[in-house]
Amino acid sequence: MKVLVIGGGGREHTLVWKLQQSPKVDEVICAPGNPGMSEARACPITAPDELAEFAARENIALTVVGPEAPLCAGIVDTFRAKGLRIFGPDAEGAQLEGSKSYAKAFMAAHGIPTGTAKSFTNEGDALDYLSRQSMPIVVKADGLAAGKGVIVAETEAMAVEAVKSCFSGVFGEAGSTVLIEECLIGEEASILALTDGKVIVPLASSQDHKRVGEGDTGPNTGGMGAYSPAPVVTDALWKVINEQVLDRFLKGCQADGLDFRGVIYAGVMVTEDGPKVLEFNVRFGDPETQAILPRLESDLFDAMVATVDGTLEQTELTWADDPAVCVVVASGGYPGPYAKGHVIEGIGDAEALGATVFHAGTSTDEDGNTITAGGRVLGVTCRGETIRDAIERVYAAVESISWRDSFFRRDIAHRALD
Repeated sequence: MKVLVIGGGGREHTLVWKLQQSPKVDEVICAPGNPGMSEARACPITAPDELAEFAARENIALTVVGPEAPLCAGIVDTFRAKGLRIFGPDAEGAQLEGSKSYAKAFMAAHGIPTGTAKSFTNEGDALDYLSRQSMPIVVKADGLAAGKGVIVAETEAMAVEAVKSCFSGVFGEAGSTVLIEECLIGEEASILALTDGKVIVPLASSQDHKRVGEGDTGPNTGGMGAYSPAPVVTDALWKVINEQVLDRFLKGCQADGLDFRGVIYAGVMVTEDGPKVLEFNVRFGDPETQAILPRLESDLFDAMVATVDGTLEQTELTWADDPAVCVVVASGGYPGPYAKGHVIEGIGDAEALGATVFHAGTSTDEDGNTITAGGRVLGVTCRGETIRDAIERVYAAVESISWRDSFFRRDIAHRALD
């Protein structure tokens, strides 16, 4: 059978890599893909209706949507209208990520624990509200901002600057509505789960590192590294998360009539008062996927088909005990402006050390060299018998890779060691 994966980042490379391991998958096609997916056929089509026509023409058994933007734009609706099997929520369900205000209202309506927040469409009203709040506080662009539209403001001056930046158009249309939210204190965990609208099945826990600097400092990014499992998610905490977050999410979808068949990602802050949801994403996390899927022993294709077809209750996922750590290697300047086109050295050396290297922002030049083409360029993943072993292995591999002005955080998974 053929599978089509839509997207071209590190998450999509990981999905392609895992789907190719299924004995039921004869070919994986990526649209558009990246140089790391060399064993998959590339498809240059990007328009949803043309992709649906391509899927029908090629007799694609399953289409998997990687990024959030096409989900929010309604690509699932387009495919379903043609009777094509596609993994992901429809446009209405995708608003759980596409609009933070929508997600907050959903959580409030269905008793899902979260921080208090208020949304604004006017800068003056937002600044007036802000002047009456205590610090620190969180300012969020309401729409999609590639993981960069969340600012944790330690002072009122920082919060004011964040609000003005949003309304000035720094995040485009995503910043036309702004959320000002309570700053939750604790340790964060990434909770992903498959749901077919009838049942919900959690994946292995993980923890992302969103800040650009070591010690969790500096601005937020799309993610500088991740590891799985996250020790903060104990068996006792899993029980609470299942009851208060995942089960209530599923019942909320059923009550609201959301046709959600895909993966839900809850960013959870583990506070003194219990777990609280920071945000929902409606697709696999990046770079969490690069740490989670290498531990999955089950057939991902089977699990995805069951999710789409409504037979997930018959699926049991099994996981390797070995922890996995992914370190992102980024271009100098990220998450701000950065240069492109630098030749990348050492990928083969890292792979020789046992690492799996997932391409995120790469291209090739006219000489066939792999070059940088994004802010987050590579995700380097290793498994180990212990978390310390995985950390040592992955950093030995990362040290083999270089290009001009490349950088990476040297403390990924530090909380697991603590």
